[in-house]
Amino acid sequence: MTLGLLLLALNFFPSIQVAENKILVKQLPMLVAHNNEVNLSCNYTYNLLSKEFRASLYKGVNSDVEVCNVSGNFSHQLQFHSNMGFNCDGNLDNETVTFYLRNLHVNQTDIYFCKIEVMYPPPYIGNEKSNGTIIHVKEEHHCLAAELFWALVVVGGLLALYSFLVTLALSIFWTKSRRNRLLQSDYMNMTPRRLGPTRKHYQPYAPARDFAAYRS
Repeated sequence: MTLGLLLLALNFFPSIQVAENKILVKQLPMLVAHNNEVNLSCNYTYNLLSKEFRASLYKGVNSDVEVCNVSGNFSHQLQFHSNMGFNCDGNLDNETVTFYLRNLHVNQTDIYFCKIEVMYPPPYIGNEKSNGTIIHVKEEHHCLAAELFWALVVVGGLLALYSFLVTLALSIFWTKSRRNRLLQSDYMNMTPRRLGPTRKHYQPYAPARDFAAYRS
C-alpha cells in the first residue's frame, strides 16, 4: 500500500513540473478598432520577475507576420519595437502585456496572437498558442466626408470672392467709362451774339478776284 502511494506521488510530480513549464495566455476573442487604434491585452500565467523574456505579437492564422515585440527583464526599461507597416507601443507587467496598435488600415483586419517566451535561465519556456484575438478595423468614412465638405467650402469661398472682385472691377470700369463720355459730350456755343438792331449785317470775306470784278 505504501509503495503504491509512493509510485502515485512520483507520477504526480512530473505533471506539476510540466504545468509549471507552460505559459498560458488568455486574449479577448475580438476587438474593434476605433479611430484606427486598438489596445490588445494578453494575460499570462507565469512569473517573469528576474528572468530574461520576450513578448511578441503575431498576425495571421499561422502567425506569419510579427507585428511588434519587447525583450529584456524588469530591471531595465522595456521598449517596444514595431515592424514594417505597423505602429506599435505597449506596456508590460508581471501578469499582462498590452500592445497599443495605432494607424491601422482596413487590410490589417486579421487574427492576432500573443507569444511569451522565457529566454533565460534555462530551460526555454514558451506559451501554448492561444485562440487569438480578431481585430476588426473599420473604414473611416466620416473623415473623407469632412475633408470633402471643407474642400467644397474652400472652393465655394474662392469662387464667391472671384465673382465679387470681377463685379467690382466691371462696376468701376463702367462708372469711369460713363464719366468720360459725359465729359467728351460737353461743348461751348461759339456762335457770336448780335448786340442790337443797329448793328450792320456781317459781310463775309470776298475773294480778291471777285472784288476786282466788282470795281470794274
